[in-house]
Amino acid sequence: MTAGNDDSSAPAPSEDGLLAPHHLFRLAEMAGGTGAFQFDLETDHWEWTPQMAALFGFDRETAALSSKDWEQAIFVDDVPKVRAAIEVAMETGVYQVEFRVRHGDGSIHWLAGKGEVGRKKGTQARWLRGAFFEITDRKQLDARLLALNETLEARIAELREESRVFEILNRTGIAVAAELNLERVVQLVTDAGVELTGAAFGAFFHNVINDQGEAYSLFTLSGAPREAFAQFPMPRNTAVFEPTFRGTGPIRSDDIQRDPRYGQSAPYHGMPKGHLPVRSYLAVPVTARSGEVIGGLFFGHPDPGVFDDRHERILMGIAAQAAVAVDNARLYQARQKAEQELQGLNETLESRIAERARELEASFERLHESDRRFRLLVEAVTDYAIYMLDPLGNVVRWNPGAERLKGYTAVEITGQNFSRFYTAEDQQNGLPQQVLATASNTGRYQGDGWRVRKDGSTFWASVVVQAMRDPSGELIGFAKITRDLTERRAAEEQMRQSQKMEAIGQLTGGIAHDFNNMLTIITGNIETLQRRLPEGTDKSLHRFAASALHGASRAAMLTHRLLAFARRQPLDPKPLSANTLITGMSEMLRRTLGENILIETVLAGGLWANFADPNQLENSLLNLAINARDAMPDGGKLTIEAANVFLDEEYAAAAEVPPGQYVGIFVSDTGTGMPPDVVSKAFEPFFTTKEIGQGTGLGLSQVYGFIKQSGGHVKIYSELGAGTTIKLYLPRHYAGEGMGETQSVRVPVPQAQGETILVVEDDPDVRAYAVEMLRELGYGAIEAPDGATGLRLLDAHREIALLLTDVGLPGGMNGRQVADEARRRRAGFKVLFMSGYARNAIVHHGRLDPGVELIIKPFTFAGLAIRIRHVLDAK
Repeated sequence: MTAGNDDSSAPAPSEDGLLAPHHLFRLAEMAGGTGAFQFDLETDHWEWTPQMAALFGFDRETAALSSKDWEQAIFVDDVPKVRAAIEVAMETGVYQVEFRVRHGDGSIHWLAGKGEVGRKKGTQARWLRGAFFEITDRKQLDARLLALNETLEARIAELREESRVFEILNRTGIAVAAELNLERVVQLVTDAGVELTGAAFGAFFHNVINDQGEAYSLFTLSGAPREAFAQFPMPRNTAVFEPTFRGTGPIRSDDIQRDPRYGQSAPYHGMPKGHLPVRSYLAVPVTARSGEVIGGLFFGHPDPGVFDDRHERILMGIAAQAAVAVDNARLYQARQKAEQELQGLNETLESRIAERARELEASFERLHESDRRFRLLVEAVTDYAIYMLDPLGNVVRWNPGAERLKGYTAVEITGQNFSRFYTAEDQQNGLPQQVLATASNTGRYQGDGWRVRKDGSTFWASVVVQAMRDPSGELIGFAKITRDLTERRAAEEQMRQSQKMEAIGQLTGGIAHDFNNMLTIITGNIETLQRRLPEGTDKSLHRFAASALHGASRAAMLTHRLLAFARRQPLDPKPLSANTLITGMSEMLRRTLGENILIETVLAGGLWANFADPNQLENSLLNLAINARDAMPDGGKLTIEAANVFLDEEYAAAAEVPPGQYVGIFVSDTGTGMPPDVVSKAFEPFFTTKEIGQGTGLGLSQVYGFIKQSGGHVKIYSELGAGTTIKLYLPRHYAGEGMGETQSVRVPVPQAQGETILVVEDDPDVRAYAVEMLRELGYGAIEAPDGATGLRLLDAHREIALLLTDVGLPGGMNGRQVADEARRRRAGFKVLFMSGYARNAIVHHGRLDPGVELIIKPFTFAGLAIRIRHVLDAK
């Protein structure tokens, strides 16, 4: 025995041909698969025979010398067991252990080790000697025997369970076959179901149909008191209970509290408070030989996953036995009742039979005639869906108009409940039941709403439901007429919206001229007051004047926003790039919105040009950004995206724009979002959801008016809690030139250079204010109240260099006509128009006519000075 350097080659025989004893021992080891070892417990010296290396999966030539290295081949979980065996051997003198090793090729081998501990006299254990051998085959055999034993035990348990089930089924079958009392029959079946399935409790509910189709009756309970169901109604027409009461099949749920079919009906949503703790749920219908659903067996357990397919099959068998027994019991009861009635009717039987025969014959004739007329009526109508319902709302008659309108054939829909025509939301809110209840109580129901076709599409329907009763007043069903009003409703809604917008626009344009004239006077006089206040004047007077001027400016902005909504503002469109405009606004938006709003811009490569007023477009984007900020009080993300889009004919028709190529600008936020009712009113002027004083309600209406006036379309997409996206579509501009933007710079108020200006204005206050400002700027000013007077003055004063005229003038000549006549008399004569809102004289399709110069009322002292100088100096 050596420590790993022993020659492992074949042993050489002696001269007489015999092997040495230790070589014979090696051959025995190799043949028996046993390896010997010796371990010095004091020095940790480890000696082994070559077969040991094979057992542990090491190379015989390079196997490690240390016992610690050999432990690397042992399963980690088995190393403590090997070490514990050595400690036990040191105390008892006997070494015995079994463990697993993994060879280099990944294979697993079981080894057993046996040995003894040697020691010197009077000393502690000195060494451990023994042998290891492989027991993998034995272990595999033990595992197979153990698996076979477990399989046999499981099969025996299954046979015992099957025997128990058979015994219960046999006992129950014998009992119910001999029982004619209906209540005892059902109790026997319910108890058997609880015993067979291991349910905590079970119940049988009798199927009772009333006028509303919602009644049921608790017959028996097993494992729970009857009071457990006293406070909780069980709706029949739900995804969980309806299949049982309709007899369509069993319902099984491993956890009813997590089942999406459960808890969707008012007044409860989920498990009601105080209800039995049901998690596992199993229900099967009990159906008579005639096909009538007698009721249902319901079983529950507080733990999930209790019931399986086997329980379901067993209960189906129990339910079949119950159905037979219930049929027999009911027949027995019916027989007893018939015998009693027969005795009472025996004396007057002949007269009653004759009378009843006459009644039936007359009733049959009336019914036949009524049915014939009804069939002729309903089959001739194709524009209306005309059909009949039974008292529960199931379809019993179906005309061709109903098939055309709703997509179902008579074969497909007969027997189905009319609630399937309602939207999921209406079904959840119980609207179909409310319709039948109203018709039943008042005789008639009439209303409009969304309905669903067979293909899932919806349409706006006008519905009339008429209750039908027999001569005794008993409800026998409903007649229902449905008409598709989708197109008419859309047209009416579009017309109402257009009329409302147009009315507001006309009202706004009608008052804008006078209002802007008044603001011109107010603003001008306040500015004049500010300029003429002496330096030493009380500072509060300057403050008051500044405050008044600020208020007038806000009023002017309000008027401009109203004009923008009404599409009466004069636009000055230019070819521009949305990419350039958005990039230029980014820094301003970051300063305006604050640090808690992250702004992201997504620009499109190869973006088309569009033709719009850059100032108004910037103002619109600013309005949308501020609205987005207000919708994100705790911060969020604002995204402004530009893209090329194509509006197809269907979308363009709904948007009232031509189909084709557009530049889309999309402003999205991660804010609170808007509900549908707010979205529908968002573009209306003065509509706002902000607190009083926090907004005018004109921001979105100004955006709407500007985009529409520019020939585009605007659309809101919003969801509560998810944010809002507002999409602006502007027509593509094909010129592709002149998309650069000029930056505004502050310039001093320019003065006159000796020129004389003719002012034509019908409002005397505005005219006086304009003349006063011109004279203060150093211009000579001549005034006229109308166009005819202005032309006479123009002929009389050759020094007049510029005509400053209002667009709207009395006396038969508007400002444009006066200007045209002045230019006819003086070629190249310069004209500056002033107006409070866009006039057809100088503005067409919302845009200034080419070459027209315009200053918008109310204007300021500096604004008028700059504009006049610009016109005079232009070449």
